[in-house]
Amino acid sequence: MKKQLFFLIILLSFILGACTPKLIEHSFIEVNADGQFIRDGKPYYYVGTNFWYGAILGSEGEGGNRERLHKELDFLKSIGVSNLRVLVGADGKNGVKSRVEPSLQTAAGVYNDTILAGLDYFMNELHKRDMTAVLYLNNSWEWSGGYSVYLQWSGHGDAKVPAIDGWPAYMEYVQQYQQSDSAKALFANHVKNIVTRTNRYNQIKYVEDPTIMSWQVGNEPRAFSNENKEPFARWMADVAALIKSLDSNHLVSSGSEGMAGCEGDIALYEKIHADPNYDYLNIHIWPYNWGWVKADSLTELLPQAKEKTKKYIDDHMVIAKKYHKPIVLEEFGFPRDGFQFAKETSTTARDAYYSYVFDLIRQGREQGGLFAGCNFWAWGGFAKQTPGHVFWEKGDDYTGDPAQEQQGLNSVFATDSTIEIIKAENEKLK
Repeated sequence: MKKQLFFLIILLSFILGACTPKLIEHSFIEVNADGQFIRDGKPYYYVGTNFWYGAILGSEGEGGNRERLHKELDFLKSIGVSNLRVLVGADGKNGVKSRVEPSLQTAAGVYNDTILAGLDYFMNELHKRDMTAVLYLNNSWEWSGGYSVYLQWSGHGDAKVPAIDGWPAYMEYVQQYQQSDSAKALFANHVKNIVTRTNRYNQIKYVEDPTIMSWQVGNEPRAFSNENKEPFARWMADVAALIKSLDSNHLVSSGSEGMAGCEGDIALYEKIHADPNYDYLNIHIWPYNWGWVKADSLTELLPQAKEKTKKYIDDHMVIAKKYHKPIVLEEFGFPRDGFQFAKETSTTARDAYYSYVFDLIRQGREQGGLFAGCNFWAWGGFAKQTPGHVFWEKGDDYTGDPAQEQQGLNSVFATDSTIEIIKAENEKLK
């Protein structure tokens, strides 16, 4: 009887094991000597997206919606989008105009555990789906706190908010960041806290999780003045070295816009990215924000936008080739037709611009080049728009556009014609 019971247990274990889906174990994404991303021994090229609100959506508290998160991730996976650029969490008190909420870090070193749980949950859901994340830790802009909040916490007076105080006041305020050892020390502590954590849902240490493609210093880090260039370069080097000292498995990236984020100084951009602790180059491109197209002539000026896009990429490609590092266009967006925000609005001009960018990546793959990927800005997915107002208000669904931007302006919704272009391109990149 005991022998029969033993074999029955063995048989049940085999059946249960066969019926239980096994997670694919991948190697960490690396950069080879030729400057190519490598995953599991193969070149890695991708069309991904920005999904900044992933940790909030993954929480069980305010703003959380795990049912929607599952739906979004499954849909993204179905169209071949498996690389997501994600905000670790916002900084500062809630209730500030134009800042996303709820915050992760409510005071220096004080964390909202529901958002930490949301981050862990989000990462575990990516892990289950064989998806990867670029996690950025700071922001030079006000919409998630970042620079301005660290300055406030370290005694530099109340943070300025562009929507209230104006952009000149904000820019003058955040110029202090690169000169403030105390503000930078608070951020360094935040880096240590996040990089060294363990995921509560799968017990995997973040430093040992191949789901992470890269740790990123911040969203569009800037010096904000010519006088800050040297301190900025030193700080960028210090943060990269700190991350590498904590985590030798993962890539490190800057989050830079490129020359546009270095006071127009491409030599400063090169100096930062020549650092061996930066494994690859980032650039961002914003045709409307940079004046390459106008609200009333999105289609008419599209050829100019394409031409300037190619030149901007090529200018930075020179540096990528010099240091044998891949380059990623990790932010780019294009407004909906007629500069409208409703998700029912067509996206003809945007679709043409996206197709142009995707073609450049595919050409790079075919030629074994260094232009290795992109993350369009940004994923709106199944978000419902709230009628009656344009800017985000508490209780609204999160779209790809943060709180300071018109909701729907640059978002890619699941109903957009852009989806078929993204899906087709990812098929070609397989």
